[in-house]
Amino acid sequence: MKLRGYTLGILSAVSFGLIPIFILPIKQAHFSVDVTLFYRFLFSALMVGGYLLYSKESFKINKKEAFILAVLGICYALSSEFLFLGYDFLTPGIASTVLFIYPVIVALIMFFFYRERLTKLSIFSLLLAFAGVIVLCLKGNSMEINFAGLGIVMLSSLFYALYMVIVNKSNIKVSEFKLSFYSMLFTSVFFLTKTSVAGESLAIPSLSLFLNFLIFAFLTTVISSLCLVYAIKYIGSTPTAILGALEPVVAVMISVLMFHEKFTANLSIGITLILLGVTFNVISDRRKINPV
Repeated sequence: MKLRGYTLGILSAVSFGLIPIFILPIKQAHFSVDVTLFYRFLFSALMVGGYLLYSKESFKINKKEAFILAVLGICYALSSEFLFLGYDFLTPGIASTVLFIYPVIVALIMFFFYRERLTKLSIFSLLLAFAGVIVLCLKGNSMEINFAGLGIVMLSSLFYALYMVIVNKSNIKVSEFKLSFYSMLFTSVFFLTKTSVAGESLAIPSLSLFLNFLIFAFLTTVISSLCLVYAIKYIGSTPTAILGALEPVVAVMISVLMFHEKFTANLSIGITLILLGVTFNVISDRRKINPV
């Protein structure tokens, strides 16, 4: 069971880290990112919905659950929106790594709004993570920071952190699969509304692009989400969260090998500091639950 849990945790992290493979060619082809994200989450919702039908789980939700799930969908949508916008200002490797500080932002939200204490290890992890972000966003060897890119991707990380906090604190009584289904569905509605207001066409010009959307949805959203759920079930949230450190590593490797991103000293140092910071934060959180 443990081996299966670790394998699923690695699969979840790796599949999420594959996002640049699909999104960068679409951006380079000047195809609408909003339409792309609409189809990504629509197809993901349909796939998870198919599983709910297969398992004969009810789709019924009450008004309170619908409201919370809609808010979750908006948070997920804004996180995706700002991440892909951030690709215009930062390289995919850097953007994906900055996004990964969301556990640290969760810790800060819990401290300021829910009065959860910060241990010395938590504070140390915060300092490490933010030092890593600053190093990543330095322009070359100069001390000039890409504030536009940093701010945009930090917003992406913030909305993902809010998603995690709402899931944790709302006490919503739905299964993980139903939560994933409605979150994805409401996220797709967000992008459908956005494309409708902008007057963008939803037409998919080729079969290859349609297949790209399907694979994009399946690999980076459905597989990632389902593997995450089962990894937590088999090995717990702390080891799964630490395995999540593979997400930005995979994204950086893809960016370097496939899209010729330069593996600079800033990138190496920044990634190391952020991964250490997030890992220490997760360990600190675990100690608060199970003090030694």
